[in-house]
Amino acid sequence: MKPKEVDGSLSPSKDDLGIDVQKEQNYLLDIILVRTIFAIVLTGAAFVIEPFGLSGPSTVVLGVAAALGIIYFEHRLKSATLKRLIGGAIGSILGIIGAVLISHILETTQYDKGSVSFIKVFVLFLMGYVGLVVGARKGDFLNLAALGGIFGGERPVKRVYKIFDTSVIIDGRVADICETGFMDGILLIPHFVLRELQQVADSADALKRNRGRRGLDILQRIQKMSGITVQFVENDYPAIREVDMKLIELAKEFEAKIVTNDFNLNKVAQLRGVEVLNINELANALKPVYLPGETMKVFILKEGKEFNQGIAYLDDGTMVVVDNARKMIGKTIDSSVTSVLQTTAGKMIFGRYEERRGEVVHHPAKEERSATASESRPSDRPASEVSH
Repeated sequence: MKPKEVDGSLSPSKDDLGIDVQKEQNYLLDIILVRTIFAIVLTGAAFVIEPFGLSGPSTVVLGVAAALGIIYFEHRLKSATLKRLIGGAIGSILGIIGAVLISHILETTQYDKGSVSFIKVFVLFLMGYVGLVVGARKGDFLNLAALGGIFGGERPVKRVYKIFDTSVIIDGRVADICETGFMDGILLIPHFVLRELQQVADSADALKRNRGRRGLDILQRIQKMSGITVQFVENDYPAIREVDMKLIELAKEFEAKIVTNDFNLNKVAQLRGVEVLNINELANALKPVYLPGETMKVFILKEGKEFNQGIAYLDDGTMVVVDNARKMIGKTIDSSVTSVLQTTAGKMIFGRYEERRGEVVHHPAKEERSATASESRPSDRPASEVSH
């Protein structure tokens, strides 16, 4: 059975939905049937055995109450994780063992038999209950993944936080990164960053005002993306004045990574032991790699500093210095890469342009052009002037 296509997306057909609903209804009916049979059997056992000296309707009430209590306990266990179930079971067993040891000690006391029996039952319930509750809570610390097998799927869920600073929001490239799906986890936007953005957007300077408004638009765009969780946090540190230091403290509190393109914040955060994701470093890492000997097409834009050099730029802004290309300014040529220089400011590529016979551009010398021009002019002077 093929699913039907609705508005360009695949959705299950009515028949498939009917099958799923029918399975769910059958499962609920089976559960209700099993619980009913369990309650009837337990009530009947209480009526026949007559525990605690009860008889008649009292045993029926006791049996029904015990069955309802067990069914409620079973219903609550559905939402418990495997770690909590194992922790609760281990805690209950240890509590019961402790209660048995205490009961042996109580037998040596001088209390009457009825009091000792009550104390034994009380200690048993107390130790069993405490062991169950404490074991279930501490069960979250169990590392079941180390055991492998059926426990391999029980892995701790760890939230990953990333904090945006003002510069990377205004830059805007982070929105494109989020749109491609490379930015996972929860994106934290502190309120002091929002305040700084608002101050920039309300600035009297037109350039700063446009940058601030651009940052607010970028935030709104990221917030509307599907699959991206944006969380605004009100954590503030009044004792710290600098926004960069507040970001570092917030990152330490949430064990988060700071996303920025600020070089100084990058260095300070690394010194403080905070992980940083630098957008500029990502952009440099994504630049294409050219090896010596490869050929690349470049557009010679201007003259270089050295003799007979031409300057070109790649789409990502990388500067290409081409030897023997001065006379090819304004043209697209094939340049052979000779070397690649990596600097703190970025990458520079050095190449060489090899002239081909069909592409040789001949520029006549100035003297030749003057002589040709003078020969081509007609002689307007009279012969008498020439004879002189």
